[in-house]
Parts: sequence; C-alpha cells; structure tokens
Amino acid sequence: MPQSSQPIITSLLDNDLYKFTMLQAMLHQFPSTHGVYRFRCRNYKDTAYPLADIKQDLEAQLDYLCQLSFTQDELDYLSSLRFIRSDFVDYLELFKLKRRHIKVSIDHKNRLSIDIEGPMIQAMFFEIFVLAIVNELYYRRLTTPAVLKEGEARLQDKVALLQEYTLKQQRGQPPFIVADFGTRRRFSKNWHSHVVETLHRAAPSILRGTSNVYLAKKLKITPIGTMAHEFMQAFQALDVRLRDSQKAALEAWVHEYRGDLGIALTDVVGMDAFLRDFDLYFAKLFDGLRHDSGDPYVWGDKAIAHYKKLKIDPKTKILTFSDGLSLDKAWQLHQYFKDRIQTSFGVGTNLSNDMGLTQLNIVLKLVECNGQPVAKLSDSPGKTMIQNDTYLAYLRQVFEIDE
Repeated sequence: MPQSSQPIITSLLDNDLYKFTMLQAMLHQFPSTHGVYRFRCRNYKDTAYPLADIKQDLEAQLDYLCQLSFTQDELDYLSSLRFIRSDFVDYLELFKLKRRHIKVSIDHKNRLSIDIEGPMIQAMFFEIFVLAIVNELYYRRLTTPAVLKEGEARLQDKVALLQEYTLKQQRGQPPFIVADFGTRRRFSKNWHSHVVETLHRAAPSILRGTSNVYLAKKLKITPIGTMAHEFMQAFQALDVRLRDSQKAALEAWVHEYRGDLGIALTDVVGMDAFLRDFDLYFAKLFDGLRHDSGDPYVWGDKAIAHYKKLKIDPKTKILTFSDGLSLDKAWQLHQYFKDRIQTSFGVGTNLSNDMGLTQLNIVLKLVECNGQPVAKLSDSPGKTMIQNDTYLAYLRQVFEIDE
C-alpha cells in the first residue's frame, strides 16, 4: 500500500482526553444536542501549496476513520480512569463515527472546506482526528531528509533545555510541570510519538503527561484534559438564559465530575466576563483555571487578584497555560507566578511540529448548536469564528464586552 493510502488514524484513542470528557458529559446530560462545526485555515495565504490539493486523500482518510471502533484493550484502559463511567464505556464499545456527518468541499476561492453536522455526541468527536489528518497529509508533500534532520536537531535542543530546567529546579521549589498538547497540529503521528517519548525520557519530572490518550496509554504517562470551548459555547443554545450560559456549563461540569477534572476554561466570552460569573461557589469547587488567549501575565494576575478578593489562598489553586507556548515561554511564566500560585503548561505545536517549516494554523470550531449561532469571544484578536454579526453584537452586549 503506498504511503498516501495508508490510514493515518489507526486508533480512536488517538484523540485528546477532553474529547472523551466532554462527550461523556454531553451523553449523560444533553444527548440530543445538535451541532455544526466548520474548518478554517487562519494562515491559508502562507501555505506552501493550496490545502485544496489534499481533498482526495482526505476523503479516503475519513473513510478509514469511520471504519474504526474501540478495541477491548482500549476500553479497559478508559475504564481504568476513575472519572470515566462504566455506562460511557458501554456506549464507546458500540461507537463508530458516521461518515455522513462530515463533508469535504472546495470553496469559490479554492480553499479547503470541511463541514461537520449532526448530534454533538457524534460531531464533536471528529475535530482532533480531522485536524491531525489535514496536517499530516499537508506535510507529507513537504517532508525531506533535511526537514527531518532539522526537526531532530530542534528536538535535541528541547531535550537539553528540559535537562537544564531539571537542574535548576531546587528541592522544595514549586514544580515546573509540562504536558504535550500537540495532537491537533502535529507534523505526523509517528513524529508526535517520537517527540513525546524523547522528552519524557529526558525529563520525566517536567514532561509528565499528554493530552493524547493513545500516547498516554502507550507511554504509561498521565492523560491530561478537561473541557474545550465547544462545551461552554453549547450552553449559549441550551435551555438557559444566554447571560447564565457560563454558569450553567460550569454547573453541568461539576455535576458530571464531582471534583475531578477541575480546571475551568476562561476565555469563551473573555476573562473579565468569566470572572463575573466565577463566584465563591465555583472558585471553591474548581481546582484552577486554563489560559488560552490574551496576555498570559495580565490574565494570571487577574486570576490571583480574583482569588484574593474571594478570600481564597491562590497557592491552593492552579493556573494552566496553553496558548502558543514554547518551553522557554512556559519557564518564564513559571518563574513569574510560581511563588504566588501553582502552575502547569500545555505546549502544543512547538513540540509536535517544530520542523523549520511554516506551521498550519488550522481550527475546526462549533458555530451552531440546536439551530442557533454560538461563538467564542476570545481575549486574542482574530480567534473569533462566526458568520452572524447580529448574534456576535448581542453576545457582546449581554456579557458587557467592548469591541
């Protein structure tokens, strides 16, 4: 079988943990919710060739993907995670992605379009697979011995950096903890595995986990993840007032996990609007917060000030940073915050796709839920993805967000 025909995704565990945790919550609480997801390449003008050129190969890969099911060994692994319930594992035993829910096309500007529509308990599980497939198909055409050599050199630089940080860690100092978050934008599946295994072996006290469940199982390290924006966004269209959507999402999460997976995502409608909803009740129930847009130093200072205002010792809480990080940026943030609050870091593209090539900036976002538009009002310009300006203006008004 030629390389271009070989399946890229060969296990349904080759996915980020938060897809499983969100899927379980949706299955238990909102199983009939309907979602629409759309693909975007944010830097399509910078690609080496049009992504439209991979359409035929992508169609074939999606056919392979939709033939996969969970093996008993994989189900046993999921069962071993204390926050995964037995009835959810029973559901996954029967689970297959349905090919009819995903459509690939080329738009009038010769750009690749991918649309996913269906029950969210199906549709939401496509995202990471699709992004990983698009990346790998794109980079296959650009892979040369020189590219692989450059990637290995950069990886060894990271090994040296982590070993340097290990030596700098003094006994009794707050730990510097990093997890791999690189599945969605990885250079390839094999390279991703090589990177995580290499870095964990070099610095096991620092690189302790991965968002990728398959790699966590394979390497016997901790799977990392809680919720993504789509979970919080969905509540904008569920049976609650829009103004109460964040609180309803947080409440549903607490109901599902009852103390596990206690990191709340803060930038669905911006940090300031989030903190207005994150009162003493939620601040005590959640272990900490995740940063995914905006200035991380400003964000972290706001979080610490909020905990202090609520008379909560920030040192009992954790900030998880996951926006465009490198190991060096993560280390600098750790130095800034470590004496005031616990920290952890999810590093993605810079680990799994640092090859000296231009990195694709691709996303697949929830844009409609139950027939209504939904949106994320990120703390970073350019991350908002919606085609309904009226709804966007309404969302800003409801959550008191300036343009």
